[in-house]
Amino acid sequence: MLPEVHGWLLRRTSSAGDWNPRELAAAKGGTTISVVLPARDERETVGEIVGVIRRDLGDLVDEVVVIDSRSRDDTAKVAARAGATVYAQDEILPQLKPLDGKGEALWKSLAVTTGDVVAFVDADIRKFRSCLVFGLLGPMLTDPAVAYVKGCYDRPLDGAPNAGGRVTELVARPLLNLHWPQLAGFVQPLAGEYAGRRTALERVPFVTGYGVELGLLVDLLELAGLDALAQVDLGSREHAPQCIEALGCMACHIMLAAWARLKRQGKIQAFDEPIPCLDQFCRSEYGHDVRTKDVGIGERPPMMTIAA
Repeated sequence: MLPEVHGWLLRRTSSAGDWNPRELAAAKGGTTISVVLPARDERETVGEIVGVIRRDLGDLVDEVVVIDSRSRDDTAKVAARAGATVYAQDEILPQLKPLDGKGEALWKSLAVTTGDVVAFVDADIRKFRSCLVFGLLGPMLTDPAVAYVKGCYDRPLDGAPNAGGRVTELVARPLLNLHWPQLAGFVQPLAGEYAGRRTALERVPFVTGYGVELGLLVDLLELAGLDALAQVDLGSREHAPQCIEALGCMACHIMLAAWARLKRQGKIQAFDEPIPCLDQFCRSEYGHDVRTKDVGIGERPPMMTIAA
C-alpha cells in the first residue's frame, strides 16, 4: 500500500458510531440532504427502508426519493405509501433516449432531487438501520473538504460473516490496485451506499450499468483528489445474493468501465473497442448450451452539461 494511502486510511476512515444524527442535524445548517433509492422489483424491502429513514432521520434528511427502474411489481406504490417521492426512471429527462442499468437511475436522480448532498442507498437491504445513511453524512457535514463518502461493511453470506463481495475481490480490487493504487484503501469499492456533494456529482459522468460505483471512484479521484474522499464503517449489510451468472455480467460491466477510464486517462493505447458480449454455459441433457448476453454499458455525461 502506498504511504499516502496508509495515511489517508487513518485520516479519512471513520465509523458510523462516531456520528450522532441529532448532532449532525444541528450541524448541517442550511445544507439540504436528499436520499435516493434506485429500485427495481424491491417491494419486499423498499417500504421498510423508506420508513426507517423517515422515522429516524426526519430532522436530518430533507427528501427521500425512489427512482423506479421499470419495476414489474408494486415497488412504486409501496415506496410512496412509506413516504418517498417516487419517479419513474424513463419519465425523467424524457427528451433523452432511455438507457438501462442502475447507473442510469442514479444519474437521473440528480435531475429531480434538490439536496446539496445526495446519498445513495440500495433498495434491497434487509434489516435496514438508519446508520447506513447518517454514517455517510457525518464526514461531509463536519468537514467541508470532503466531497464524497463511501460506505464499507461486512457482507454475510451463507452463514459466513464476510463471504459476500465476490465481484469486489475477484475483479474490482485487483483493477484498482493495479491501475489506481491511490484507491486501494477502499474496503468496499462497489458498495451501493455512498454520498456526495452535488457540486462534485454533477461534474462527473455516470456509467449506466453496474460499473457505476467503480467509475465514480476513479472519476472523483481525478476530479477532487484522494483527500476529498472518505469512507465510513457501517457495520454489516445483508441483501439477497446474486447468482453466479449475474455476477459474471456485473464483472463485465466493471471491466468495461475500467477500460474506458484507462483509455481516457492515457494509461492504455487501444485501437479496437472491446466486444460487449459474454458467452456463458449451462448444462443440458445434450451437453453444454451457450448463452450469449449483451453486457454493453452506456455512459451519461456530467449532469451539469445537460440543459435545464
